[in-house]
Amino acid sequence: MKLSKERIKKIAKAALEEDIGRGDVTSNVTVPKAANMKADITFNEKGVICGLPIVETAFSLLNTNIRFVPYAKDGDEVEATKVVALLEGPARSIMAGERTALNFLGHLSGVATMTSQFIKAIEGTEAKIVDTRKTIPLMRYLQKYAVTCGGGTNHRMGLWDQVLIKDNHIAVAGKKRKDAIKDLVNKARRSAQKNVKIEVEVANLDEFKAALEVCPDIIMLDNMSVEDVKEAVKARNVKAPCDKDNLFSGVMLEVSGGVTLENVRSYAECGVDWISIGRLTHSARALDLSLEVVL
Repeated sequence: MKLSKERIKKIAKAALEEDIGRGDVTSNVTVPKAANMKADITFNEKGVICGLPIVETAFSLLNTNIRFVPYAKDGDEVEATKVVALLEGPARSIMAGERTALNFLGHLSGVATMTSQFIKAIEGTEAKIVDTRKTIPLMRYLQKYAVTCGGGTNHRMGLWDQVLIKDNHIAVAGKKRKDAIKDLVNKARRSAQKNVKIEVEVANLDEFKAALEVCPDIIMLDNMSVEDVKEAVKARNVKAPCDKDNLFSGVMLEVSGGVTLENVRSYAECGVDWISIGRLTHSARALDLSLEVVL
């Protein structure tokens, strides 16, 4: 995922305005206006770095005289005590941007690091780790970028780019769940734009079999056991009229719900295509970073 300079500039500007407001009153009364400083940004624990471009953007918005020198790039795995960037320039401006910069870098590196842990846990399988829409409001763009820095794959960016028929859509249909699943997939196929993929969520094998009959692009196996997921994969791999090769294999399978580092490999080894994990973006722990003056 390539970052848009204009988009990250807008995000950084809003974050700086939130934190600085009318001005950094502490630095303004304690630091001489003409003072310059050097500072290192250091990782205090091992992890995957993510967020250097937005850190650089934030400081450049504060003062174009700040020099930013990165010693790593997004996606690199760095060790504890690693200095990842140098800042040099007006002291007041660097201090004003310190917390905003570290907030971005720590959080996004946490997302990238957790994603990398899941990627390593399924190494050697065909499954992909994908993200969800369970993101912090207004941070989705950067969080999904962080997922890719950790080796993961982006799922939907929003409600506009894919049909995903979930349990509430099925409930509102007012029919038996298996009938509603088939009806809604067919309705989506008739109404959605040609290149928009259609996915449907199922909660058990009976619902899965109903969904498979109407051949959506993707079936989400929600909170299903490893044993049931194995059965679903077997059924998907049986010959049937879903694609040009007369195989159900044209239908992708996504596992979602209850996936942890302890069980993710068991799901991946079932033969599913995607494993979606909400905690990548809603529960990743920020990494411990610091910005320290270089004397």
